[in-house]
Amino acid sequence: MKKINKTDGEWQEELSASAYTVTRKKGTETPFSGDLYFNLDNGDYNCICCGNTLFKSDDKYDSGTGWPSFFSAASNESIYTKADMSLGMSRVEALCINCDAHLGHVFDDGPKPTGKRYCINSVALKFIKKD
Repeated sequence: MKKINKTDGEWQEELSASAYTVTRKKGTETPFSGDLYFNLDNGDYNCICCGNTLFKSDDKYDSGTGWPSFFSAASNESIYTKADMSLGMSRVEALCINCDAHLGHVFDDGPKPTGKRYCINSVALKFIKKD
């Protein structure tokens, strides 16, 4: 997929205020507030900005943190990571590989088999249910 580049104004027109704040301004939704935190349906979790498949329901687990958590990305072409030194902390930011949307952060305290916890904002995701 070709890299998606839009102006800030275009993103504001296309996204809800909360999705814009999280994905384009690196915000964070309130824990336990996102609809997808409680979602147990089978399907794919796609980027709210560009539709890229980011995570699969089989890789979702309850981390107890208040945000949807996954132990693996859908593929190597789903997300990329980079260092995040904001808020006086050293973290690893997770971003959509196609549109650079801020998704959340990745931690090394997840379950096997990867030991990763992709802690992702619900508002950054669009869930596509599978039958």
